[in-house]
Amino acid sequence: MALDPGGILAWLIVGLVAGFLASHLVSGHGFGVLGDILVGIVGAFLGGLVASLLGFGGSAGLLGTIIVAFIGAVVLLLVLHALAPGRARARGI
Repeated sequence: MALDPGGILAWLIVGLVAGFLASHLVSGHGFGVLGDILVGIVGAFLGGLVASLLGFGGSAGLLGTIIVAFIGAVVLLLVLHALAPGRARARGI
């Protein structure tokens, strides 16, 4: 996705949807709009990296991007839980 205004809007939407779904799956609640967007965007980068390492490159459209971002966001949240389990629970992550 490009970083033109439409591309930025698409990244925000992908980040929000993926972050919202991942945070609810992993911790049972969301982190607010900005927190979910941040988790989703970081998850998109992480998911894209993992997908390219596994040979799943190319464009998969909006739904494919959301799925990859969701998987990356879930992995990100699970790693955060593993690295700081007590701290994550205290903050509600």
